[in-house]
Amino acid sequence: MHVVSVRTRLGRAALAACGASVLLAPSAGAAGAGTGPSGGARGEVVTVTTARVGAPGNAAVGVVPFTDAVYGSCADAPPGSAECLMVGGVDQPYEIGKFEVTVAQWVAFLNTVDRTGRDPHHLYDRTESSSAWPKYGPVDFSAAAADGHHYAVAFPQWADKPYGFADFLKAARFVNSLYNGRLIARESSTSGTFEYVTYRVELSPQTERGMYDLARPDATRARGAGFVVPSQDEWIKAAYYDPSGGGTHSYWKYPTNPGVFGDGDASAPAPTVLDPATGDVTNGTTQPLASFHATGLPAPSWCPGQVRPAVCATANPFGLDPVAYAAAYQGSLSTVGQARTTSPWGTLDQGGNAVEWTDTITAPPAGGDPARVWRREHGGVSNAGAYQMWPSAVGLQPQDNPFFSHTYPWLGFRVGVVGDSGPCKP
Repeated sequence: MHVVSVRTRLGRAALAACGASVLLAPSAGAAGAGTGPSGGARGEVVTVTTARVGAPGNAAVGVVPFTDAVYGSCADAPPGSAECLMVGGVDQPYEIGKFEVTVAQWVAFLNTVDRTGRDPHHLYDRTESSSAWPKYGPVDFSAAAADGHHYAVAFPQWADKPYGFADFLKAARFVNSLYNGRLIARESSTSGTFEYVTYRVELSPQTERGMYDLARPDATRARGAGFVVPSQDEWIKAAYYDPSGGGTHSYWKYPTNPGVFGDGDASAPAPTVLDPATGDVTNGTTQPLASFHATGLPAPSWCPGQVRPAVCATANPFGLDPVAYAAAYQGSLSTVGQARTTSPWGTLDQGGNAVEWTDTITAPPAGGDPARVWRREHGGVSNAGAYQMWPSAVGLQPQDNPFFSHTYPWLGFRVGVVGDSGPCKP
């Protein structure tokens, strides 16, 4: 997903593919202006670019969590190892976001679904502001702003960074807003062997039902077609499964390159180097490349140029002293897509940058609260090592952990599309 790569025209053939559910919105680019089809305030418009993932019915692969191997089946895993999981097999074609959801897209969502700034669904916390957290705060809130404008990208440099304060319920509400929104345009394109679809959608203020019925704590997909939070298998297949048979058992070790299982981080991609004032990637010609904390090197990091470096290095909302703060918070999110290295299906940043939610529900870990709903995460992170980018890095968290989502600024998501009619289905 990429908020600045907006495509405003669509051929009649592409529109026809969506059938009667397509509505063309006059002046759709003027997000937040005018009225919607039911007379309410118009939602903001976002652009979603997805990569098509084919090879339905591909074989899954066995992984033992956070170990440097994959297996043709769990019967091949070493005796006595931790629980083995079969992952990555998906029976149907689907689409997955080319990019992570950006801060600009998240702000458009906030101003659509919380026009009055009252935040009934707890979508915002002060720790996300640039005043409370100068280095990591991407979104500012103003109670005095006009309705539909209470939220703003903190600094322009944040617009195309991943939104990093997500929990699963936030991700599901974003997807419901897309699902219930008005499809303005859909366009297919190719880049080499990769196939993409770009959607322009006027967001809906309706967040509690759609693809996920959030009246149910353990909400699963309620519809067979439309926007979704990808499942763990969908996420892993898009990141690692090579339909041409590369890698081991057709799975890469990293979403950026086949690597060599068993060699630790020796075949890991190179780490990004970021412009210290913008977070843009400055070594994009070095390939393969990902935003992660490589052994022996500083984590990729930046501070908005409008903030003094000394403030970024010390100011935090938790009262940590500078030494403790420097130790606990290393690594920054980089501009989406600028690492340039694609997965086998043409996605970007599935290796490194932000850890990402999936909608896959799992049992809690030993000692975890069984009364809470736990979901899988994946993707590596800019403040962690190469092992976080392995297929076996099948992390998990409670879907609604306020403490974690407000103190951990590297947790994001991307969207997917399932079903033959996708978002075109009424």
